[in-house]
Amino acid sequence: MNNIDAPHRFSREAVQRLERPADNKPSPDLNAVAKQVASQYRRDTMSPVMVSGVLRLVEFSLLFLSGVTIYVAYLGFFTYLAWEYTLITAGISLLTVALLDISDLYQVPALMRPLQSFTRILLVWSASFALMAVAAFLLKTSGTFSRLLFGLWYVAGFVLIFGLRLYMARLIRRWARDGHMERRAVIVGGGKAAEQLIRSVEQQAYNDIRICGIFDDRDDTRSPPIVAGYPKLGTISELIQFARIARIDMLIVSLPITAEARVLQLLKTLWVLPVDIRLSAHSSELKFRPRSYSYIGSVPMLDIFDKPINDWDSVAKRIFDIVLSIIGIIVLSPVMLATAIAIKLDSKGPVLFRQKRHGFNNEVIEVYKFRSMYVEQSDPTAKKTVTRNDPRVTRVGRFIRKTSIDELPQFFNALFGSLSLVGPRPHAIAAQSHNLLYNEVVDGYFARHRVKPGVTGWAQINGWRGEMDTNEKIRKRTEYDLYYIENWSLLFDLKILFLTPIRLFNTENAY
Repeated sequence: MNNIDAPHRFSREAVQRLERPADNKPSPDLNAVAKQVASQYRRDTMSPVMVSGVLRLVEFSLLFLSGVTIYVAYLGFFTYLAWEYTLITAGISLLTVALLDISDLYQVPALMRPLQSFTRILLVWSASFALMAVAAFLLKTSGTFSRLLFGLWYVAGFVLIFGLRLYMARLIRRWARDGHMERRAVIVGGGKAAEQLIRSVEQQAYNDIRICGIFDDRDDTRSPPIVAGYPKLGTISELIQFARIARIDMLIVSLPITAEARVLQLLKTLWVLPVDIRLSAHSSELKFRPRSYSYIGSVPMLDIFDKPINDWDSVAKRIFDIVLSIIGIIVLSPVMLATAIAIKLDSKGPVLFRQKRHGFNNEVIEVYKFRSMYVEQSDPTAKKTVTRNDPRVTRVGRFIRKTSIDELPQFFNALFGSLSLVGPRPHAIAAQSHNLLYNEVVDGYFARHRVKPGVTGWAQINGWRGEMDTNEKIRKRTEYDLYYIENWSLLFDLKILFLTPIRLFNTENAY
């Protein structure tokens, strides 16, 4: 047996070093069963991470407000040591939530079994009060505060928090039963290994994993059409199309780690999807340190790729987009109004131009721009790239394209949610270079779509904007976009937004 300290990860660079497979042909259509299964999972689900995060906030608020209410009922409204009682109440409430978290009492199995967690919850709540009492004793202030008041809060707080958890257990079970809260997984690879994995996952009590099906390139003689009651829905290339339709959270590769070439070849195909990719270590002879694994119940998994900008990060980014989009629309409204008037005076036709582009997970979205071309010569598909002195572009259009004013209506896209303020720039669905689609030029091009596209991006402020007339330009833009995805943070977004108006003065590639 091997005993390995470091987590086993396949880097994106290792995946990309493999020879490009002959997969430029359109993906085959899904069979009827796969289409039916995919249609059942079109709806988004609630993330268990988000649910437990919201519960933390609710429990803190419930404990704090119950303590303040008892203070007001017992001593009156802010009559005696008001700030001291308020700070102590907030401190105990926060400490309790932190101790519950450390004790794994916000994990889904614990939330679904509150009766089994009764003792631990009581111990955590008691420990918070004990620590408060020790602090008050050391500070020689214990005689200043009402023991009856804190005794009442101790009883009321525990009743409230345990009652909430009984209610949440029923709610989570109902959400899980109805498919509103679950992690949807697809097994990659069939046969005995997949069967053992599925049996192990299903044996986990209160499991939030829903297995949606199996995909395997091997024929039915080597990989049965049904494994542990789950159908084989298609090949690996068909899995890409399946995951574009269904809202899948996780791909679990059930191939042995020792088959590295085969695993890398699969990852080369699958890493473009916005999902978590895990390699099952259930039946592996390689033994890693426990910290190297993540677990589904007690089934060990090696984390290969994580879905970028997920859970609370996505909430923070969406709030960021809404707030700054509203500010941008208000501040730039005079410029947008003047541009609309200039377009109307310069040429006939509508002020806005709508173009279909690839969005998150390759979904087709409609992006707004100020019209910069003559109506009769406009190219909604962007099959022909705009070049220097392009006769299709109007006089006003040349100015607003060079200054990127034509992109300002996309603040409304960001506000409504089809775009983010910062992200990989969305390209038109038929955009080409030398009669090749961009995804035929760049290996892994669609990995740009693992996050929501943006009004501006890291590639643009580094000079890769405007005409994409060479394959190298497309590769460089993709390289910068992938760097942004892998290194995202709100501070990174702020940096890009701050630099965008400065870098717009460089109009060399903007026509």
